[in-house]
Amino acid sequence: MNTMDRPNKFLIGGDESRATPPSAPRQSDYVSRTKIYPKRARGIFRSIKWFVMGFALAIYYVVPWLRWNRGEGLPDQAILFDFANQRLLFGPIEIWAQEFYYVTGLLVIGALALFLVTSIAGRMWCGYACPQTVWTDLMISVERFWQGDRNAQLRLDAQPWSFEKIWKKSATHLSWLAISLATGGALVFYFRDAPTLAVELVHGTASTVAYVFLGLFALTTYLLGGLAREQVCIYMCPWPRIQGAMVDRDSLLISYRELRGEPRGAHKKGTTWDDRGDCIDCKACVSVCPTGIDIRDGSQLACIQCALCIDACNEIMDRVGRPRELIAYTTIGNLGNATSAPRAGWRIIRPRTMLYTAMITFVASLMGWSLLNRADFELSVIQDRNPLFVVLSDGGLRNGYMIKIANKVEGVRHFKLHFRGPAELQPKFVEFDGNDPTIEVNPSEVRAVKVFLMLSGAQRKELKSDAEPVTIELQDVESGKTASRATTFRSPP
Repeated sequence: MNTMDRPNKFLIGGDESRATPPSAPRQSDYVSRTKIYPKRARGIFRSIKWFVMGFALAIYYVVPWLRWNRGEGLPDQAILFDFANQRLLFGPIEIWAQEFYYVTGLLVIGALALFLVTSIAGRMWCGYACPQTVWTDLMISVERFWQGDRNAQLRLDAQPWSFEKIWKKSATHLSWLAISLATGGALVFYFRDAPTLAVELVHGTASTVAYVFLGLFALTTYLLGGLAREQVCIYMCPWPRIQGAMVDRDSLLISYRELRGEPRGAHKKGTTWDDRGDCIDCKACVSVCPTGIDIRDGSQLACIQCALCIDACNEIMDRVGRPRELIAYTTIGNLGNATSAPRAGWRIIRPRTMLYTAMITFVASLMGWSLLNRADFELSVIQDRNPLFVVLSDGGLRNGYMIKIANKVEGVRHFKLHFRGPAELQPKFVEFDGNDPTIEVNPSEVRAVKVFLMLSGAQRKELKSDAEPVTIELQDVESGKTASRATTFRSPP
């Protein structure tokens, strides 16, 4: 039989009956988003979320306005990302560009802390403290303020456009934009003195960069917190796909206790609970979920573990006279027992959590030791590369160097430079007279000093190679402390 006459079959497990004919239209892999209308929950976990949201927003908006006196002529903003001067200011601590490994250490500690929290209580970070969760919660609250709770929003979206619908939708989006602008404005305040920048932004005298980044931060807040919402958690965030490696049988996860709840079904007052589960299939847990899932379907990538379904279910259990925590923080090991307490036998201290704690302690201790023992001034040397050397009229040689001196304390300091190398190197400073000047460096300043090192024609004969080692030493005049850097003195081959 000709191959063109054979039926084109797409077999699954060898079953021809399930074949899809080639003429059948292929279903799209993309499913349009169905808007979620989360109902307002009430309970202990909702109260905790309100507190965390208020606390997190207060920290974010207030911190740029906190002051820290560093001395005359120095910025007094407590937390400042001073990119213009290549440093980060955290209260009394200054982290310079060449010390960025401290920031790396903080990021490592943050990641390990997230691993530890996840191993103990699942995606608690996602459900309570993640910026996406905090701002989405805020945007949902504003939407609920203008448009009402879940049922009112459903009715509003179902009705044709009217004056009521237009003004409620407009008020919602204008409020979102105001929150977004405040969010973007607060973030740019971390990069420049907040009071000064605030005045410049209002009067239109701030830099173009400030307005651009304010607009970018505001736009992303509006899109991610107001419009995308749960789509960010489900499709954009990588953490749901990673966290499975952090949990084990003793990790607390928000779960539906199926052995106790099934078989589910509607329940009328006064009827017996025999031969049935406690779940009355009211879907209260679904209606309050900000990502629109049904927790009764088991563990799901879209579940951010916000615990609002626990509050909703507990309220229903109270009404029908059944024990609370049908949906609860419980462990995988306890899901197989319908009668035990949800957290019976739960262990916080176990190899996984001990390992994460030990790693956090080690990194934090290493950073603390390094911070306490770091030098309060620093020397860096950049040798000229074009040209590598200059041949003088008397046959001598000259090499150029850019020497940078970083003063990391809040006081003026004085330094001297010493040079050790082949024969007798003669320094010549561009901005100083004499070959042994005292260099003054202001508080928290990096001062660049240009110097030439020269050898006479007679001394040039003592060179043994075209790259002789040179040591440049910096000495603090007041304390006598020194720092040195190795470089080379270049000559023709």
